[in-house]
Amino acid sequence: MDEDLPLLVIVDAANVVGSVPDGWWRDRRGAAERLRDRLASQGLPGLPDTTGPVEIVLVVEGAARGVESVPGVRVESAGGSGDDLVVDLVAAARPGRSCLVVTADRGLRHRVASLGADVTGPRTARG
Repeated sequence: MDEDLPLLVIVDAANVVGSVPDGWWRDRRGAAERLRDRLASQGLPGLPDTTGPVEIVLVVEGAARGVESVPGVRVESAGGSGDDLVVDLVAAARPGRSCLVVTADRGLRHRVASLGADVTGPRTARG
């Protein structure tokens, strides 16, 4: 893997937010913004300290589209399927760059793993 580039971490916002029944469905955009802000301030608490620098991309869809990027977290709004955008981002990563996708979606996990990405569950983003 390319050691000169930070680990590319792509977070499936809908899946991570949806993994905790805290009323997120009443304000999907607000829930995505809270996740973004937590990632910006805390990073990925579930990653080992030995991981090194990371680039975090939060993929939002549906009612959460339009959430703004903040320093430390780039937000990408899916025009259609968030899963398809996650796959496109993994496919577009520079060859040899390490990618980690945060999701519990089995279908998405299979799709990105077939492109060489590693996958972890929502707890990595929640701590």
